[in-house]
Amino acid sequence: MNFSNITWLDDKGHIKPPLYLYFMLVFIARAWCIFIASLTQSSDRAALIAMFYPQKSDFIMALVAGFGALLIYGVVIAERKRKRKPHWLRPVFARLKWILLMLLVIDGALLFERTINSHYLYSWSTGLDGLLLFWNLIYLFKSKRLTHYFADWNQDEDEQANKSALVKKPSNK
Repeated sequence: MNFSNITWLDDKGHIKPPLYLYFMLVFIARAWCIFIASLTQSSDRAALIAMFYPQKSDFIMALVAGFGALLIYGVVIAERKRKRKPHWLRPVFARLKWILLMLLVIDGALLFERTINSHYLYSWSTGLDGLLLFWNLIYLFKSKRLTHYFADWNQDEDEQANKSALVKKPSNK
């Protein structure tokens, strides 16, 4: 059988992370991306941050909220390394959908606070953030590929990996 048309599986038959998952994580951690981009400017690092986050407290809260996305990115990378993945991450990986929902709700609350701080004046950045937040919420609940990806790391696979590791260990007798 030829499975070359199924592009969302890797060589071993595991589901690859959807590309939009990475976009979602970048969206949630956008304050970290802006912070890293501001470090590349030698003249005025605070100007780039002030362009996106006029209030310093908004930027710091966005950094705190975006830290969860960095942790989720680490879990996704650990899942992709099938040979050496830590088994204690499996329960966390099974609940990533709800952790992402919590991060998006926190991001929505921060967006609402930014709107209050701007005295309900419309700005393109706030509107675009709201639109992307809405699209991310729809994708989180409607994507079958993302649901299958979160269910891909099961306990049977961990038990088989442990058994094969025990069989391969040579005895020193």
